[in-house]
Amino acid sequence: MPILTKEQFEDLAKFDSNPCVSIFIPTVRAGKDVLEEKDKINLKSQWKKAVEELKAMGYPQDKIEKMGKPVNDLMDDSDFWRHQSDGLALFLADGFSKQYTLPIYFEAYTYVADHFYLKPLVPMFNGDGRFYLLHLQLDEVKLYEATQYSIGEVKIDDLTPNQLEDRVGYDYEEKNSKHKTQRNSVGANPQGTSTQHGYEAASRDRKNEILRFFRAVDKGIYEILHNESVPLIVACQDSYFPIYQEASRYKNLYPKPVPGNPEADHNSIFSLHAAALETLEPHFRKDREDKMKQFNDLNPSRTSTQVSEIIPAIFEGKVDTLFLQNREDIWGDYNEKMASVDVHEEKRNGSVSLMNLAAVKVLQQNGKAYLIEREFMPNKDSKVNAVYRY
Repeated sequence: MPILTKEQFEDLAKFDSNPCVSIFIPTVRAGKDVLEEKDKINLKSQWKKAVEELKAMGYPQDKIEKMGKPVNDLMDDSDFWRHQSDGLALFLADGFSKQYTLPIYFEAYTYVADHFYLKPLVPMFNGDGRFYLLHLQLDEVKLYEATQYSIGEVKIDDLTPNQLEDRVGYDYEEKNSKHKTQRNSVGANPQGTSTQHGYEAASRDRKNEILRFFRAVDKGIYEILHNESVPLIVACQDSYFPIYQEASRYKNLYPKPVPGNPEADHNSIFSLHAAALETLEPHFRKDREDKMKQFNDLNPSRTSTQVSEIIPAIFEGKVDTLFLQNREDIWGDYNEKMASVDVHEEKRNGSVSLMNLAAVKVLQQNGKAYLIEREFMPNKDSKVNAVYRY
């Protein structure tokens, strides 16, 4: 499953062309809907909407057909549709196309403007509900990217060893059994009590070998995650976790592992996912609740619910946290030179999504942005709430 990195998000945010087409559709991983090609039909429907908008803008038919070629190519790629996650994001412009299969459920939506629409990607970059799960055994290593609602495997075969033998070059269990044999045959002293030197040496050797293996694993994991800011939780035997903590350089390694033995206690990836979510629950709850409490507790001069105030403040770098009502938009225009916001009562020719503009800019400034259902917004009377840095 491809990972949308922060660098790729930044590239999309900076992309400047007229027109740009952004398409989002929900997708399914398996089952009847895959066989009935509902995802493909959904994409075709959204592209039809984009074509209508492009024609209304006066865009030539031959240019539209050229821009739509990647869409038609996907329509013909049956293998592509058999390997989906929860959502597909497609970004198109003249001579440009990118698609991302992501573990986020998207409402079907099409946006045509001189920039890409990135607001639905907010959950990918604020640490809200997204995490990585490392399934770590001595004979198997797997990495998953997950949200609170989905999980998909990240291919790491070319970056990490898959088992301890790949790293240390011999079978540890055979070596360990030799130590046990030595202890049983030689380890009795004249008084008839057994010494533990062979066993202790074996234990030290084992830890050192596991540490070497885990450092090799970490090298590959770090290459993927070093710019991420979301938790990495490890599912491994309890005794292995302190060793992996010693090996890991990832700054957001979660301090508690998924409890129990992954092989014995979790008979499916869905069971493992559920156990990981239970362990991470305090992390997800606390971050958002702290930000909401901050909004309610701060002096009113440090918060705002007015988009006409919030947008200029964002461009000044003042906004720390943004709460955006999910599945809603505010249409208008922003004049950066005049620092003025013109809000339109409804979408019209030339309107841009002010909520998209706000979300993208805040994330570019390393702030937090949350998509919130109306009933959970700090101030329910506004579609946009902001906490200022100063």
